[in-house]
Amino acid sequence: MTNDRRSALPTPGGLAGRLAAPIGVLLLTCAAVLYVAAVDPNEDGRYPTCPFLALTGYQCPGCGSLRTVHALAHGRLGEALGLNVFVVAMLPVLAFFWLRWTIARAGDRPTRTKAGDPRLIWALFALIMVFWLVRNLPFGEFLAA
Repeated sequence: MTNDRRSALPTPGGLAGRLAAPIGVLLLTCAAVLYVAAVDPNEDGRYPTCPFLALTGYQCPGCGSLRTVHALAHGRLGEALGLNVFVVAMLPVLAFFWLRWTIARAGDRPTRTKAGDPRLIWALFALIMVFWLVRNLPFGEFLAA
């Protein structure tokens, strides 16, 4: 027997029980953003260096993301876009999926057990790889933080 039948059962604990996980994720996210807003990643020694950058001298797709979050937390969208445009572009996507999950849980509808359409996952992977490559090439220097 598969787990599909079990995932269709109502969640015990009422609305509060169903929303515990989405609210927990939201609270952890807010705490992390508040911490990065308070502890400036632009100052040396505050956070560890990216291991990929330290080993190769090239930026990974996530390089600049802490500084991006710090800039966004202080309302500096232009600076955030200059640090890591991919992170800024992905925030509305993450918010959409969190909202979709929260609405499904509030309505006691089962959340999908599949990660999603494989084509979308491969497309996201391809975008990340292209961003990673282009930001380390001379003509994509403007994408480097």
